[in-house]
Amino acid sequence: MAYDFSHFKAQLASVEEWLGEELSGIRTGRAAPAVLDGVTIESYGSKTPLKHVASISSEDAKTLRVSPWDKSQIKAIEKGIGEANLGISVSSDADGIRVFFPDLTSERRTMLAKLAREKLEQGRVSVRSERDEVWKDIQESEKDGDISEDEKFKLKEEMQKLVDASNSKLDELTEKKEKDIEG
Repeated sequence: MAYDFSHFKAQLASVEEWLGEELSGIRTGRAAPAVLDGVTIESYGSKTPLKHVASISSEDAKTLRVSPWDKSQIKAIEKGIGEANLGISVSSDADGIRVFFPDLTSERRTMLAKLAREKLEQGRVSVRSERDEVWKDIQESEKDGDISEDEKFKLKEEMQKLVDASNSKLDELTEKKEKDIEG
């Protein structure tokens, strides 16, 4: 009986996707609309993601333009961005809000690189956890007589190749982000 790794592969892909999203939220000094993805604002009595009430575009390397669909939301958006504590400054005009990204200091770059490595470690822990579950399942299959001991070790090798590939992808994502942070 061949072991079905499809669920395991999907779990590894979701860890990779999670890390990519987490890293995109780490600001590198370049204006990226993804930085505002976590911002919520008070809109008509409920908390709403910023991207649901406004369009966000890059004006230049250091500036984003937030254009609300309802101009009466400008003050609420300005407040929401301020409360998100992203280390950015905002200024509003009649058409919307400009979000300015200051240059990164060397200590801020160091802190951001450390944060990226922490996110990488969280991703690796998730991968290890998924690997442990699959290994336990493979061992159960051998105990139940569904697979032989030789098959168990072949499956372990196959599983380890998937883990190594996933860890390699996580490393690539983090290295790319660290290069962005360094400037």
